[in-house]
Amino acid sequence: MFPLDKFKELKTPFYFYDTDLLQKTVETALNAANRYGYNIHYAVKANANPRILSIISKNGLGADCVSGGEIKAALNAGFPADKIVFAGVGKADWEINIGLDAGIFCFNVESVQELEVINELAYAKNKIASVALRINPEVDACTHHHITTGKQENKFGINLDQISHVLDKLKQLSSVKLIGLHFHIGSQLTDLDPFRILCSQAVNIQKQLEEHKITVEHINFGGGLGINYENPEQNPIPDFNGYFEIFHRHFPLKVSQQIHFEPGRSIIGQSGTLISRVLYVKEGTSKKFAVLDAGFTDLIRPAFYGAYHKIENISSEEPVEIYDVVGPICESSDCFGKQIALNKCRRGDFIALRSAGAYGEIMASQYNCRQLPDSYFYDSL
Repeated sequence: MFPLDKFKELKTPFYFYDTDLLQKTVETALNAANRYGYNIHYAVKANANPRILSIISKNGLGADCVSGGEIKAALNAGFPADKIVFAGVGKADWEINIGLDAGIFCFNVESVQELEVINELAYAKNKIASVALRINPEVDACTHHHITTGKQENKFGINLDQISHVLDKLKQLSSVKLIGLHFHIGSQLTDLDPFRILCSQAVNIQKQLEEHKITVEHINFGGGLGINYENPEQNPIPDFNGYFEIFHRHFPLKVSQQIHFEPGRSIIGQSGTLISRVLYVKEGTSKKFAVLDAGFTDLIRPAFYGAYHKIENISSEEPVEIYDVVGPICESSDCFGKQIALNKCRRGDFIALRSAGAYGEIMASQYNCRQLPDSYFYDSL
């Protein structure tokens, strides 16, 4: 999988993408969604590399954006405006105006005040903005507390007890049109049961809307499907069939109603790897450290979330030894993993940090005045 002879010519660290796997993953997701007529909008926040976006847009997916910059990136990559949804709890006026000027499909709205601002900005442009209400469905996604989004304590969404007030407010606004409901309960869900519970909550919320004589055309269930970080080789593509079947079985569609999803990590996560080199093998009193030239500036998830990424020495076939795998950043949290079994490491060995396609390159920083890594693609090396 890894062309080591080509890697020797490249400056590390760098991101390496398997475009064949990305294409296969997109096709698998589309085939599973098309079985039920579902719509997919790729979550740009997972990875906005222009080549990645171009591949995904050419397959006909829409885009889920959470900033004005992401809307611009999606448009530049060829995503049609009428397939772009714009979410986020803190949309600035200039970002809303980008969406209005482009004529995007929908704004996923998270508060009454946001509704009022979108209405005001749309009125100034003599436009009608299509909106979906992001409802906080009170579903515990049972994931890391930093990436759960569907509970009352989270900053996202409109709480269940506020729905009637929001619907009353909508009646007073002439430049917004309610077309849907939006949900997102969290990320990296490998247990599908929370999605079943979400379906049940969505059915109840629709009944509440019907009491107000409202039926929406679009239901957006967000994203959240996880990937297998422990065994990326054995499980490179998530179970999209099982995922979409949950919604088919537990959320009955009304006439002319469409269902939307916003996967990000599950589309791109396994296609990307962070490639680094060993700078030093440091002998401690009770442990060994493999010191890499990659740090949390290049893959922040382990430091930020305590997240696991499979780590491999792809240069060595020597017997396994135990290392703490660390980076060069001047912070103790710059550690990719402790007590990691790796083939014996030597200075200059290539280390692969797997499943880094999502929230790797897109979250990179220049802390310590480090350069941002380059990205390379299997089909163009």
